[in-house]
Amino acid sequence: MKNCKNAGFGTKAIHAGNVRDKQYGSLAMPIYQSSTFVFDHCRQGGDRFAGKEEGFIYSRLGNPTTSVLESKLSCLEGSGASLAFSSGMGAISSVLWTLCKQGSHIVADKTLYGCTHVLLSHGMTKYGVNTSFVDLSDIEAFKKALRPETDVVYFESPANPNLKILDIKALADIAHSHNPKIKVICDNTFATPLLQQPLALGCDVVVHSATKYLNGHGDVIAGFACATEDFIMDLRMVGLKDLTGAVLAPIEAYLILRGLKTLELRMQRHCENALKLVEYLKTRKEIERIHFPGLENHPNHDIAKKQMSAFGGMVAFDLKGGKEAGEKLLNNMQMCALAVSLGDAETLVEHPASMTHSVYSLDSLKDAEIHEGLIRVSVGLENIQDIIEDFDKSFAKL
Repeated sequence: MKNCKNAGFGTKAIHAGNVRDKQYGSLAMPIYQSSTFVFDHCRQGGDRFAGKEEGFIYSRLGNPTTSVLESKLSCLEGSGASLAFSSGMGAISSVLWTLCKQGSHIVADKTLYGCTHVLLSHGMTKYGVNTSFVDLSDIEAFKKALRPETDVVYFESPANPNLKILDIKALADIAHSHNPKIKVICDNTFATPLLQQPLALGCDVVVHSATKYLNGHGDVIAGFACATEDFIMDLRMVGLKDLTGAVLAPIEAYLILRGLKTLELRMQRHCENALKLVEYLKTRKEIERIHFPGLENHPNHDIAKKQMSAFGGMVAFDLKGGKEAGEKLLNNMQMCALAVSLGDAETLVEHPASMTHSVYSLDSLKDAEIHEGLIRVSVGLENIQDIIEDFDKSFAKL
């Protein structure tokens, strides 16, 4: 399927980027579990290294199985090219190290995945790259944070763990008006390309933890970056090849290719179940606040409606009684798994302040509105009545 623009999303996820196996006629893309590739002659090897001839050299630079997956992601995100990584953090760090240098400045939202926050607040500062953490829903604060040396604007929407929504188009327009060379990066993990298209809204780079919904089966660690062909080439030859080496293995690429075939169907069920769970949670007196962009009382519900086709499968809520009540609720769950990560077939529940976001300082948690009683739920594919029953029985023990 060479031209995927006019096909439906589910069709793209199944067919885009596929290469016909002329030797054996395999329907599924084979796993090319090879570190290196044989040249026909010395000139061919030299031409491939010089970029004069297309072809595979070494799996750190490219692999047939992974290349099909990258082509598929490009089609789904509407990007010129994509690059696969061995983890979401591999993708994020490779992108940032490719874009930044000593003296670079980054503007990032206050609410981020814990490891991303640490990379920006501690890891990159060791090498002279500084980050201003700002509430990017405050447009005036965002404008004031931009500097002449700002090279990157970074955010998530919906954000991990409290489903904060940002106006992607407004942020991209303001950043590019300040300096067209600024790269605006959006982590699209929670929404997936089915529900949201950040590049179409003006972003320059989209990153994913493919561990989550893109794979969808809890058996892979992987990441992606999607952008223009020129940037992805720089990212491949600098960020991935030389700086991080965070190369995705062919077998993981194969598993994600398999998972993507059902992405549209899975996301529909995730979204339906999340909406029904939220309706149930609204009846619980133990809950102080529900964080879900589909609720009309969500601070940026109108923005979410504008830039998302549905509201996703993630739900968060603040429990009365704080951390103690949260631990008791989670410890009494029977079917829903007490585990980090998200986007799996199973419903996963966790306590961000002590788990995924425990690297935040207490002040940073407060600034990011990650409360001690916050519970994050990755709503799975089980029958919704069974998910609700599990919550109901656990709430009864508080």
